[in-house]
Amino acid sequence: MAFLTQRIRFLLDYQPFWRAMLVISATAILYLATTSEPYPVPSSDNDKLNHVLAFLQLTIVTRLAWPGLSRLWIASGLIAFGASIEIVQAQLPYRTFAVADIVADAAGIAVGLLPCPDFIRRRAKPSRKKTDVREEPGRL
Repeated sequence: MAFLTQRIRFLLDYQPFWRAMLVISATAILYLATTSEPYPVPSSDNDKLNHVLAFLQLTIVTRLAWPGLSRLWIASGLIAFGASIEIVQAQLPYRTFAVADIVADAAGIAVGLLPCPDFIRRRAKPSRKKTDVREEPGRL
């Protein structure tokens, strides 16, 4: 069991994998959001649920790809991505702009940003050691 736990921890901490997954995920979501073809993957009948799930997945993968990145940066970047998709869709004759989609994206991001102890570990910044530390006489 310890071997399996060690392997899972290695995979969770392997940032190049998660960064590649983020690029693949964002590309797939962008394609699905702009294509005129029927979805080639199973999806919910409820469009808003699709948005929540897509942005939940993007948020978790982003947190794994950059564990030290603040939640504010993650949320801002993903909301900008979602809004950009909606702006592109407004230009397409077979798609529409919907503020409700951005709200659903934000809901997925909010759920993805919830604390998850021992799953995503933030990297501790290396502390700077003071090289010129002098003790005062009589103090311990």
